[in-house]
This record gives sequence, structure tokens and C-alpha cells, in this order.
Amino acid sequence: MTQSATPNSANGAVAVPPVASFRSPEFLLSHIQDTLRFYAPNVLDPSGGFFHFFRDDGSVYDKTTRHLVSSCRYVFNYAMAYRQFGDPRHLEYARHGLRFLRDAHWDAQQEGYDWEIEWRDGKKRTLDATRHCYGLAFLLLAYSHAAMAGIEEAKPMIGATFELMEHRFWDAAAGLYADEASPEWRVSSYRGQNANMHTTEALLAAHEATSHLVYLDRAERVASNITLRQAKLSQGLVWEHFHADWSVDWHYNEEDSSNIFRPWGFQPGHQTEWAKLLLILERYRPLPWLLPRAIELFDAAMAHAWDEDHGGLYYGFGPDGTVCDHDKYFWVQAETFATAALLGRRTGNERFWDWYDEIWRYSWAHFVDHKYGAWYRILTCDNRKYSDEKSPAGKTDYHTMGACYEVLAHALPDGATAAAVSAEQAK
Repeated sequence: MTQSATPNSANGAVAVPPVASFRSPEFLLSHIQDTLRFYAPNVLDPSGGFFHFFRDDGSVYDKTTRHLVSSCRYVFNYAMAYRQFGDPRHLEYARHGLRFLRDAHWDAQQEGYDWEIEWRDGKKRTLDATRHCYGLAFLLLAYSHAAMAGIEEAKPMIGATFELMEHRFWDAAAGLYADEASPEWRVSSYRGQNANMHTTEALLAAHEATSHLVYLDRAERVASNITLRQAKLSQGLVWEHFHADWSVDWHYNEEDSSNIFRPWGFQPGHQTEWAKLLLILERYRPLPWLLPRAIELFDAAMAHAWDEDHGGLYYGFGPDGTVCDHDKYFWVQAETFATAALLGRRTGNERFWDWYDEIWRYSWAHFVDHKYGAWYRILTCDNRKYSDEKSPAGKTDYHTMGACYEVLAHALPDGATAAAVSAEQAK
């Protein structure tokens, strides 16, 4: 059955193309390529790294600010693209991005990576040298995926980044990572799950790149401590914020439910993203608790946050179950459709695939820009855009393309993706 939707104000007067099946590898591969094409004309800065700020039409609106998270996510994007499609330009882009991480973001004096810099005429000026575990997690992810793409110089950086995190942020007593430090490495008292979640993602990638069990062991430990031990303190769900002793901080950012990295409230997207990571962990370590816990987290997110009126998942809900942020974020939808597909494949239960289709129908109608490509970042409750700033620092469409790659590699019937790639190459 063809799945179509009526455009609304987010997509303006642009027709929403019909899709025969969102489960088709051809559809997913085409969508990744369309997204890459959005960035392709303007993304590369020959003087170093990539541009980080794009309007809806692909024009760059800030040419000098560079954020560590975007710099890392671009490496992931182009390493994955090279592995999937084999275009040597993507491999060179990944190498180009790696050089920028070491040449621009790295602070040799303090032995840390700068969070935000100004890059002008090939020269760096540090804007924010705060040391974030979240940033190091994405460095570990970038180096791991670059290594899997065959970039030899990335391999030693996997171990070096893990050791830096071990030295500066690992809290052995808690079995979790601290969150941030000053430029001189004075660690703050704030503790958060978000850095630990993305560290788990990166540790799983490091294991895939190296086969070293130290990364898998650590991924299992962090995952169990967040999704089991810590979740028991917060109604069985993953809360975002904690005190230095890892007791729940129910009030951190209570007036800021839309904070980009530290929002208040339960995050539906983080419940489903953790569910995805638990299923990835299960591939390498089939522990009996992983699948049931993944299902619980996914089901809780859908029960609390699906908008029955306008479609899509809300951004956040409070401890009493009341939605605290009604906006729709691109990454929440993307991570959730990936998890739905993985659960559908793992369990054989069609209800998860039904959610996959439903989330895609919504996202295809409202989030995907059918004129210029890629996804809008944030929509209102009733699916209107806030601005024409499609891709500010931190976005890069890493979540959307990554979700498609995950479905292609691990949720579709065996051989389906390979057959689709072969057919495309034969054209």
C-alpha cells in the first residue's frame, strides 16, 4: 500500500512524494543520498573542517563557528557513507574531518578538546574550552567509525580517547562517567545520563572497530547502571540529571525543558535511544534482561509522548506524566523509528513495525524537506517550523542518516539491503 500524507505549513506548498514502503531498502538508501546531497554543495571548508550552520535552502549562515559535536558527527556521516556507497570523496571528507579534530579542536597544552571554536582564515580562536564527556563520546564514535572505514590513523585514537575519558571522567565507584570539567580539568558536581548514553553508543562502536572486550565490558556496565540501577530511582525510566553522588536531581533546569543538551523532564527520545543501544549490546552479549528492558523503555515513550492529534513524539514529559515540552524534534522521531524496526526484527511482533511505519509517515509528511532535502530540526506541536535554520551546530543529520543505516543493516530481511545496493550499482 502506498503511504502518503498531506503537506502542511512545514512543507509549504511542496507535494509530499508517495512512498510504496518505508521498509524498502531502496527507499532508505535513496533518503540517505538525498540528505547527503543537501549538504554536499556547501559543507566542505577547504581551510579546515566543515561548515556547521545551514538554512533550509542549504546556504551557510555562520561560516566561522565550529562545535565539537558537529565536527565529530560529520566524520561519522562520511565514514558511514563511504562504507555504504563506496564514494572515495566521502572517505576524503572523513579524513578531512579527522584532521580538523586534531589540528583545531585539540588543546595540546591542556590535553583536551575545545567545545566551541572560531575558525577564520585557517586560524583557531577558542570560544569555549569546557571539557565535556559528551564531546569525548562523539570523538570516540568518530574515531571508531573512521577506523571501520579503513582510515588507519584513526585506530590509535580510539584507545587514546578512551584513556582520556578514563583519566578525566570515569567514576569507578559509581560505574558511570562524570559530565563536564573546566578547561583545566576541574570536574563539576553535575552528573547526567546523556553523556553516559552516547558514551555507550561510542563504546559499542569501539568494540566493533577493534573487537577489544574492554569496550564491550564498559558498555554493558554503563548501560546496566543507567537503565536498571539509576532508573529504579526514577519510576523505572531514564531521568536526565543527578547530583554528584548519583542521587536524582528532580529540579535541575526545571524552568528549561527545551535545553539542547540538558533538558528537564523525561526525554522520550532518550528512552527509545537507550532501547536501541540495549538491542545493539545484545548482539554481542545476549543477556536476558536486555530485550525486556528495551521493550519497556520503548513502550513507555510511546505511551507518554505520542501526539494522537498531530502525530509525532513530544520532546519531554514530567514525573507526573504531563507533557512539559510539546515541540517535535527531528532526532526523537529518527531514533524511535530505528528502535521500532530493531524491535520488530528481534521479536517478530508486527506492532513494532506498525509504529515504524507510523513514525515514518509522520516524519515524511512534516519533517523531511521535499524541496531542498534533509530534515527540519524542530516543529511546533501542530507541525509548523520555527525558523529557516534547518541545521545549526550539533545537527548534521547524524541521527536521521544513522537511523536509516541501522535499519538497513540490522532490521530488514537478510540480504535485502545487499540486493538493493547491487541493483543500484548495476544501473
